[in-house]
Amino acid sequence: MKLKFDSNLSFQKEAISAVVDLFEGTPQKQSDFDITFTSGTGAGRVSEYTELGLGNKMFINEETILKNLHAVQERNFIPKSSALAERGGIYKFPNFSVEMETGTGKTYVYLRTIFELNKKYGYKKFVIVVPSVAIREGVSSSIRIMKDHFKGLYDNVPFDSFIYNSKDLNKVRQFAVSNEIQIMIINIQAFQKDAGENEEDYSKLTEEQIKKLNVIHQEQDKMSGRRPIEYIQATRPIVIFDEPQSVDGTPKSKKAVSKLKPLFGLRYSATHKKSESYNVIYKLDPVKAYDLRLVKQIEVASVQIEQNYNKNLLRLVSIGYPKGSKTPQGKAIIYEDTPTGTREKPVSLKHGTDISDQTNRPGYEGYVVTNICAEEGLEHVEFANGKILEVSKEEGGTGDDLLKFQLKQTIEEHFKKEKRFKDKGIKVLSLFFIDKVSNYRVYEEGEPKNGKLAVWFEELYTEISKKQMYQGLLPYKAEEVHNGYFSADVKKGKIVSLKDTSGTTKDDEDTYELIMKDKERLLSTDVPLQFIFSHSALKEGWDNPNVFQICSLREMGTERERRQTIGRGLRLPVNQTGERIFDDTINRLTVIAGESFEKYAAALQEDIEKDMGEDFKFGQIEAIAFSGIVDGKTQKPIGQEKSAEIKTLLEKNGFIDKTGQITGKFKPDKSLDLPPELVHLENEIKKEIKSRIFEGRIKKSDDKKLVKYNKAIELNEDFKVLWEKISKKTRYFVEFKTDHLIQKASENIKNMEDVTGVRAITEKAEVDITKAGVEKGKVKEAKVEFVTGAYPLPDILSFLQRETELTRSTLVEILKKSDRLYNFKSNPQVFMTEVAKLINRAMNELVIDGIKYEIIDGQYYEMRLFDIDEVEKYLDRLYEIQSKDDRTPYNFVEYDSELEHKIAEQLDSDENVKFFCKLPNWFAVPTPVGEYRPDWAIVLENDKKLYLVRETKGSLDEFERRGKENEKLKCGKAHFKALGVDFKVATDIYEVLSEGEKKKL
Repeated sequence: MKLKFDSNLSFQKEAISAVVDLFEGTPQKQSDFDITFTSGTGAGRVSEYTELGLGNKMFINEETILKNLHAVQERNFIPKSSALAERGGIYKFPNFSVEMETGTGKTYVYLRTIFELNKKYGYKKFVIVVPSVAIREGVSSSIRIMKDHFKGLYDNVPFDSFIYNSKDLNKVRQFAVSNEIQIMIINIQAFQKDAGENEEDYSKLTEEQIKKLNVIHQEQDKMSGRRPIEYIQATRPIVIFDEPQSVDGTPKSKKAVSKLKPLFGLRYSATHKKSESYNVIYKLDPVKAYDLRLVKQIEVASVQIEQNYNKNLLRLVSIGYPKGSKTPQGKAIIYEDTPTGTREKPVSLKHGTDISDQTNRPGYEGYVVTNICAEEGLEHVEFANGKILEVSKEEGGTGDDLLKFQLKQTIEEHFKKEKRFKDKGIKVLSLFFIDKVSNYRVYEEGEPKNGKLAVWFEELYTEISKKQMYQGLLPYKAEEVHNGYFSADVKKGKIVSLKDTSGTTKDDEDTYELIMKDKERLLSTDVPLQFIFSHSALKEGWDNPNVFQICSLREMGTERERRQTIGRGLRLPVNQTGERIFDDTINRLTVIAGESFEKYAAALQEDIEKDMGEDFKFGQIEAIAFSGIVDGKTQKPIGQEKSAEIKTLLEKNGFIDKTGQITGKFKPDKSLDLPPELVHLENEIKKEIKSRIFEGRIKKSDDKKLVKYNKAIELNEDFKVLWEKISKKTRYFVEFKTDHLIQKASENIKNMEDVTGVRAITEKAEVDITKAGVEKGKVKEAKVEFVTGAYPLPDILSFLQRETELTRSTLVEILKKSDRLYNFKSNPQVFMTEVAKLINRAMNELVIDGIKYEIIDGQYYEMRLFDIDEVEKYLDRLYEIQSKDDRTPYNFVEYDSELEHKIAEQLDSDENVKFFCKLPNWFAVPTPVGEYRPDWAIVLENDKKLYLVRETKGSLDEFERRGKENEKLKCGKAHFKALGVDFKVATDIYEVLSEGEKKKL
């Protein structure tokens, strides 16, 4: 099949015009023979001939270009540049940046821009500088695929393109002397070596230094003793930067590019850095591309495995050097048992650390650290038992289970799309990124063998393909539909091993060539290959329009990795005739992620923000945010200056802060306090602000108030008396009969829910990318499956003894009477944890029914604890004290509910209340089920003084409250009874202020 290209896409034409219009005023091209010799004037010509070749020439001045630049930026809603070249920068030639989201045709745009610049102005010499072999091969492949398309658009204009090769320098000479369009593709690595250190005058270099130069900088006999770079310099090429953030991110690479002596630079990327320095002229950012449906819509299938506490986890998180240390240390995660269940526990690893000393769980014996290696790329920890663990790897966790379920979900999604697209002529591709090639394929004696991922894939593919709804969809065996692209060691024509490479090495070149040649072939339904595995080769520079599933079977690592990963599948798909598909119901990219949707979305949002530059934040109002608003009076956009004026006013009025973030003061239904000349724009301004706020997520007030301690309260005699009564600390004691406990605990266990195996939870949800940020859309699927596997049965009696402090004989009786031991095999650790909780609950119920408190001599809460540091609290949860008689310790009362708010108001205004306070968090009563913190302490004076402690609840009905809540209240009642203080639960101010207990707790 052959890809077809649409030459009428408006956003691509806008990006091309943004460049072409910069040079408006240049004399129009008359013919392909408009040449100026260096000795002549040649007004009206745009090419210049020197002894080394034919070059580009600029015939308009910088002032004209800057004026054109401002016009382009104004119409494209981009902040205007102050100068063409960065002041004090390395580059003395102008650079212009085009930002286009991955998958929107960036390569097509800059290649077509070449032909437009030639057609209008006659420019002929272009150098495309790329950062990697992958992108170089991708560009070369794109030119080959688009060749006929461009010839059709531009009257068969002759052109030549080639990849720079230091072993074939004749093409460099041809590049210089040819009168046709010449496109050279070159890696930055091919000409930046030592370029940053060397002087322009090569004569100052020693012979030894010259030998170390790239070939492009060395004199060549077959080039008349000239250096190849001199031929390129003579052409004054227009340099196109593909992925500039990777091409010229260092002073050394910038100096290397400068030595090409460009006429000007054009920079194309979705991920520019410091773009403000390089005259942005067109911006199609991720939000706009997503909103306009120029790329596939994204949905995330989040696959998560519940922790399998039946194994002992050891995960190596990182290795590094603590501050001031010269010895590396590691950070790891292990398991530890707690009263509420097994939990992850972070631990530090040093030489000699015995992990079994860091946890109360058995099974970690022998894990004593003997070596920590911090060498880059080889980070690992060695243990005395011979085990070696690499960073981001784990033992005893759910790693392999997660990989299997991710594979399964990807294959299932693939089949679903195959079924939907069956009659539409659209081939479906799925792409996997893996961390180690050996997990997919190994070579033994020159013969390929499947690694665990390939084995699991073939098993799962076979299983899913047999489902009734998918039968006959893919008439291929499992081994025919998948393959991997990896760098290889080849000896005597045979592959002897596959390599884990970075994607930028010489070893990757053959891999990229194969990938690029396969790019169109893969789109044919006649080719069985549909599932592609890669290590690093496809991370950057390769995409295929029909990738509909992307699954990362490894940890996400570096910045922008999520963006780079999904970028491989964002391009809109094509059918078997090569035509682009513009159907929203088809154009969906499913990302299968081994993490929660929230974590994935948050990291993706962070990646996008980093890519778009330091000045961009989701939800932020920038100076040009309102420049596109059309003024109804003039029917024209209001422009950048007026937009900046509006932003300043919004900041002054408190609706946004200095960074452009929207504050809680902004309310869509409230006035913006604009001056009369701007009032007619208020609705449009509000609409723009609201577009940066998630629906239903307009913040509560961001206003905070300082909660201050009123020291005068210490002179309040009523407070002193009350505090003397309630500040005493107590301890509790209980008695119960063992047979009652056995009966109650066994009944609890008998009635508990079934204990199931470890669950795999998959949720597929749409991704919404707006100016507000990345958020979850509609949930399209939610399912639960169980992880199968046998586990060694632990010593349940020892575990329960530790958690309950009961005797083994008592525990045996409870388990026998419960008749639930059959659940033990399903999920041993969960079963044990749940049984321990139910036994402890039975004990608590027996304890609380007969609990008694006694005062501890000499122990009490000190009054000085009220004098805490001043703290800021959100105003929307604070009641401001109105009374002036020092009846409460603070100037505000923080409330948790409207009931508490109302009671605070009434206590503040009631003349009979001599003192009240919302008791602080540090005032707590010990109970068997956790600390109990009462709400209010009050001194009331009617006929007599009453010293009260009150708990406010919405209901007095025990059945409407949680069990633990009732248990704590019973303990609170017993505690204050021991102190002789009036305590009760109240639902309104009347019950708060009434004496004695009127209703049952």
